[in-house]
Amino acid sequence: MVDANFWLFLAAALVIALVPGPGIFYVAARTFSEGRTSGFASIAGTALGGMVHVVAGSLGISAIILASAELFAAVKYVGALYLVWLGIRTFRSAGRPPALEREPVGDRRAFCDGVLVEALNPKTAAFFLAFIPQFLDPSAASPTLQFILLGAISVTLNTLADFGVVLMASFTRAQLTSRPRLVQRLTQGSGVFIAGLGLSLALARRPVNS
Repeated sequence: MVDANFWLFLAAALVIALVPGPGIFYVAARTFSEGRTSGFASIAGTALGGMVHVVAGSLGISAIILASAELFAAVKYVGALYLVWLGIRTFRSAGRPPALEREPVGDRRAFCDGVLVEALNPKTAAFFLAFIPQFLDPSAASPTLQFILLGAISVTLNTLADFGVVLMASFTRAQLTSRPRLVQRLTQGSGVFIAGLGLSLALARRPVNS
């Protein structure tokens, strides 16, 4: 599968990974509000959530969800409500002392949040189903394994881009440690932004060609 088609896929996947999207904005908001380790934990979670879509897409589960208006709406609204809840929780946590942010439980929660946020986003499923099949080799032995491999590469590239975002966001946050009031406002803004991502997801429409 390492042919011209593969390199075309790799180039396209790299460009897509570098284009700011909901995943990048989400991990940036979590980093701004809770710090670098929470950002890294969120990245691990969104990567696992992305692989859930890859496996589901390879098995045809995502196609079933996208083909059903009811299932699509159910997944979409659960994901949207979860993001709104996370945003409200982040906003309310803005007044907490910084020392509370480094508790291990917080990082585990950030990881789990990342998994759920990504896995409950049907737009990610639609993306994989629309993007990856264009680069599959129908003459190869296992299209399913091809789908999983290309999906894993795409998730890896997205994860690397997210790492860069977390490092930049944590550096910016560190520069503001001497201005706690500004950090509080930044955390509140992150909460509002995460909730806004949830509202945006709630307005997403099911792909017409699904």
